[in-house]
Amino acid sequence: MRKKKAQETFDTLQQQYPDATCALQHTSAFELLIATILSAQATDVSVNKASPALFNEFPTPKAFANASTKEIEPYISSIGLFRSKAKSVYEASKRIEDVFSGEVPTTMEDLITLRGVARKTANVVLGNAMGKNEGVVVDTHVSRLSMRFGFTEETKPVKIEQDLMALFPQKDWTMLSHLLIYHGRAVCKKRGGTCSSNPICLRYCSNATS
Repeated sequence: MRKKKAQETFDTLQQQYPDATCALQHTSAFELLIATILSAQATDVSVNKASPALFNEFPTPKAFANASTKEIEPYISSIGLFRSKAKSVYEASKRIEDVFSGEVPTTMEDLITLRGVARKTANVVLGNAMGKNEGVVVDTHVSRLSMRFGFTEETKPVKIEQDLMALFPQKDWTMLSHLLIYHGRAVCKKRGGTCSSNPICLRYCSNATS
């Protein structure tokens, strides 16, 4: 019954958001990797504003690796935690250049060896740039909606991801996160949402009547 309800929710969200996709602008797996590192504790909008000039100046892992963190910082100074992120971008790029021959790793095991990359970032890159459903991206929206829709009772991202992977077909894992993020941003917000008047929330979300 839980799987049936989960699938119904997925199908309804997909009908509501047929164009749901990754919000981070990118033209390659490498650009998406860097953009996702930069997006930690920052908005996708702020990253998208900064990334064109950043990638114009540093178009490849080698370009970043040959730069210094001080040279990278001005391009991302509008993004939170930019100094530590400049270090992550530099060291991740250098490892890609030195260890992986300038190519973004294609496995979870290799991706998480890069500075600034954990399962969430690796899932973003694998799912959106490489078409590999290795897991579910769990951000604040996915965490919140997964609990409200009854997909999980867990609070830790790794546990939430495990519950979602058990509940949904592997082919849907990447899209699932996009749909939950879209609905979380548009309707089912942490505060000030419109759940009480939204038909999807009224049918599936505990917050609509709480």
